[in-house]
Amino acid sequence: MSLATVYTRSYQGIEAQEVQVEAHLANGLPACHIVGLAEAAVKESRDRVRAALLNSQFEFPAKRVTVNLAPADLPKIGGYYDLSIAIGILAASEQIHARDIHRYEFVGELALSGELRGSRGVLPIALACKLAQRILIVPEDTLAEAQLVSGLEVYGAKSLLEVCAHLSGQTRLEDSHADRLKTAPHNLSAYADLADIKGQQHAKRALEIAAAGQHNLLFLGPPGTGKTMLASRLAGICPAMSEQEAIESASIQSISNHGFKLSQWSQRPYRQPHHTASGVALIGGGSNPMPGEVSLAHNGVLFLDELTEFSRQSLEVLREPLETGSVCISRAARQAHFPARFQLVAAMNPCPCGYQGDPQRHCACNADQIQRYRSKISGPLLDRIDMHIVVPRLSEHELLQEHPPAENSQQVQSRVIQARNQQLQRANKANAQLSSKEIEQYCALCEQGQALIKQAMQKLCLSVRAYHRILKVARTIADLSEQENIALTHLSEAIGYRQLDRE
Repeated sequence: MSLATVYTRSYQGIEAQEVQVEAHLANGLPACHIVGLAEAAVKESRDRVRAALLNSQFEFPAKRVTVNLAPADLPKIGGYYDLSIAIGILAASEQIHARDIHRYEFVGELALSGELRGSRGVLPIALACKLAQRILIVPEDTLAEAQLVSGLEVYGAKSLLEVCAHLSGQTRLEDSHADRLKTAPHNLSAYADLADIKGQQHAKRALEIAAAGQHNLLFLGPPGTGKTMLASRLAGICPAMSEQEAIESASIQSISNHGFKLSQWSQRPYRQPHHTASGVALIGGGSNPMPGEVSLAHNGVLFLDELTEFSRQSLEVLREPLETGSVCISRAARQAHFPARFQLVAAMNPCPCGYQGDPQRHCACNADQIQRYRSKISGPLLDRIDMHIVVPRLSEHELLQEHPPAENSQQVQSRVIQARNQQLQRANKANAQLSSKEIEQYCALCEQGQALIKQAMQKLCLSVRAYHRILKVARTIADLSEQENIALTHLSEAIGYRQLDRE
C-alpha cells in the first residue's frame, strides 16, 4: 500500500476540526513535501519525523513522499501533526500493519529521539474526538487533560515506538477509560475568605447580590478602603461550576498561551489584567487569533482595578462581549469565535486625587478635573454595569474595635446557591442573562413599584438598558429573600445601587 490516511485535529477558536493526513509514496527522487496550507512549524515536521523514525529503528522511505493535510483551505499551525504524519508514512510504507487505524486520532509533537511531547489544545481535540466516536492517542504528559472528557477512550504514550506497538497489537497501551475528575468538589480554600474583610456591610451585601444573579459591579471609593479585597472574594461565593462550565473554561485555557493546569479544574477563573493592557489583550487577537482576558475569564470574574487608568479605546471593546457573552475575532485569512460570558467587577477612585467625599482627607480636585476623570468611562459602558457601590473609608473606631465573627464565604455561598437554584428552575439561567421578554414575565412590578421606577427613570434619566438591569437586580434581591414577587423594598434597594446615575 502506497497510500494511507490518518486522522488528527486542527482547532479554530475552541472548535477542533477534523484533519485527514494523507501520506502517499511514489517513485522518483527521494523527497518529502507537506501540502495543505501548512505554516512553517508544520512544514518543519518532515525533519522531525525523519529523525524520529530513524532513531526509532524504522526506515524513512527512499521515495517521493507527499503528505496532504486535508481540507486544504483550513490553516494548520503548531507541531502536534508530527505523530499523525509519522504514523501515516509508516502505514503507507507497510512498516506497521494496523487494519483499524481509521478508528484512531493522533495528536503529539515528536522529539528527534522519537519521544512524544505535549501540545496545547488537547481538551478541545478530545471533545471533538468523542463526538466522532474515535479513539484518541496523545502524549503521556497531556493524558490527564484528555481524561477530563468522560466517555472518551484515550491512551497516553511516551514514544512513537509505544504507539506503533499498540497499533500492531504487540503491546497495548494502558486503558484509561475510567471515571474522570469531573466530580471534583468546589474547593473554597482556593479562594480568599470574605470573613477577612472588616466592616463594609453594604459592599458585602452588593457582592452577594452580584454573585447570586451574575451581575456586573463597580466599586467606587478612596484608596485603601478594600475594593480589591472585595473583588477577589467574588469567585469564592459563586456557586460551584457545572461540568459543562468547567469544560468550557478549561478548553479556553488549554488553547491559550498559559495552558491548562489540572489544579485549576472546576475553579472559577479570576483574571486581573494590568491597566496598561491593550484592547487586543482584553478581547483577543493576533494573526492566529488567540483568546483574550474576556475569554480567559469565561464563567468567572474579570476584575479591572483602577478602571479610569485603562485607555478609553481598551474599555470600549468590552461593550459587545458584556452584552452578547461571546467574541468574534475576524482577520483577513481566518475567523475565530470565543465564549466570553464573565462577570465584570471594576474599581475606581471618585476623582484624580482619590479623596472626593472622604471625611478625613481634603479633595484637591476641581469640578472640571473630576468631570474629565470620570469621562474616561463612557456612558454606554457604565450603562452595562448593573450596580455602582460606594466603598467608604472605615473610621479608626470601626477598624480597631472588636467585631463579632463576620460571615465567611461558605455561609454567604449557601444563600447564593439557594437563590441561583430558584433562577435556574424559573428560567434555566441567571437573572443577569434574562431577555426583554423574560424580564416582562418574571420581573413584574406592583402599582407602587411601577410608580417608583417611573419616578426614578425621570429623575435619573435612565436608559431602557439601565431600567432592565434595575429590574434584574431587584429580581435577584427577591430571590435572596425567597420571595416569589418583587416587593417595593427590593426595587428600592436595586435603585439605590445605581450610585453614578444619581451623580
